[in-house]
Amino acid sequence: MEQYERPSIKLISSSLPSKGGQKCHNSPLVDIEGISTTELVKQYGSPLFVLSEKQIRGNIKEAKLVFNRLYPKVQFAWSYKTNYFDEVCKIFHQEGSIAEVVSSFELDKAIRNGMAGNKIIFNGPNKKKDDLLKAIKHNVIIHIDNFDELFLLEAITDELETTVQTAIRINMKTGAGNEWERFGFNYENKDALSAVQKIVNSKYLKLIGIHCHIGTFMLSTTPYKVATQKMAQFAQQIKKEFNISLMYIDMGGGFASQNALKTAYNNVSIPQISDYANCITNELYNADFVEEERPTLVLETGRALIDNAATLLASVVSTKRNNAGHRMLTIDAGVNLLYTSFWYNHDIVPTKPYSDFYEDTTVYGPLCMNIDVIRESVLLPALTKNDVVAIMNVGAYNMTQWMQFINLRPAVIMVREDGTISVIKERDTTASVNY
Repeated sequence: MEQYERPSIKLISSSLPSKGGQKCHNSPLVDIEGISTTELVKQYGSPLFVLSEKQIRGNIKEAKLVFNRLYPKVQFAWSYKTNYFDEVCKIFHQEGSIAEVVSSFELDKAIRNGMAGNKIIFNGPNKKKDDLLKAIKHNVIIHIDNFDELFLLEAITDELETTVQTAIRINMKTGAGNEWERFGFNYENKDALSAVQKIVNSKYLKLIGIHCHIGTFMLSTTPYKVATQKMAQFAQQIKKEFNISLMYIDMGGGFASQNALKTAYNNVSIPQISDYANCITNELYNADFVEEERPTLVLETGRALIDNAATLLASVVSTKRNNAGHRMLTIDAGVNLLYTSFWYNHDIVPTKPYSDFYEDTTVYGPLCMNIDVIRESVLLPALTKNDVVAIMNVGAYNMTQWMQFINLRPAVIMVREDGTISVIKERDTTASVNY
């Protein structure tokens, strides 16, 4: 039986199309890698996170191909905080990425996932003594964030009489508009140079790299140009003053995914991986490195390599209209599961074909909180209770920042390249959260 849609008279206003055309709705997501979305919900429940192994592998392979064409030595490091499910991390490791972690918890996961210590970068501003001892035990590369950490690490290594490979994190002015000065040593005020001097003077600390991470969801490549210039200049200064040829320059992450920021104009062009690659590698080549001492370029790209590899399937709880007649839709996935909905306009599409009549709709989650809004405005057809919608590009941060709030957290599954399905995380139960 076809879905009834009540007749309506609407004022249609239209402006000139942008270069991307006029606003329109997206096609339904009938399947994920050939497997029916509605059948997935029937089998694993709603809401449901669905990851695609094929998409993950395709993302990292494409990024490696783009950078390797432009620069001879490139090493990707998977950012555990972006999505720390073991099966996700293992795929990146299988594709050649080392591990980048920012806590003892993530360090434990990387070790459990089979990463050798010299294939793990330990970042972050909150490394306690026990964390550093664990890292030293496993021969992990430690990126020093501040002087207090530097003094603590030096005292530990003096006591243990153990050499540790280190790098320092650097912050700098890049013109990005929101400089991340809370992380690392400042370039302009010479704190970074002072940190290098202290490491060089220490007995057991060995400087092998420098690291920066200039921001997140960067919509311009220009700050990367500035940052790469300064990092290359600093590496050459270290060579000149201390006769140390650094093994690598770590440019961090921050590359934007194809999600739409709420604060951005509709016609803002999101840079492609190739745009970031051209900008960074051009500056490294322009730098006056001796060819045999050219440093490896390390990249900690997270969001841009995982966002489009995950979909959140959710079911309609109810439909309403407000006093002005505007359609309101409640689904069973809220902001406790979709943290990024606070700043992204995630695409939301039905999972089966409907008529061509789509209406502006506000999509709410199921929480008893007025802030539980998934999309303020999105074009959707006339959906009814138990219909399933797909929320796109949710692979980054949502499954690591979700909250056990009001409702139990859902299952996470992965569609494998061979068409099989792995349950990455079982749906929570009252017993499993009995604390």
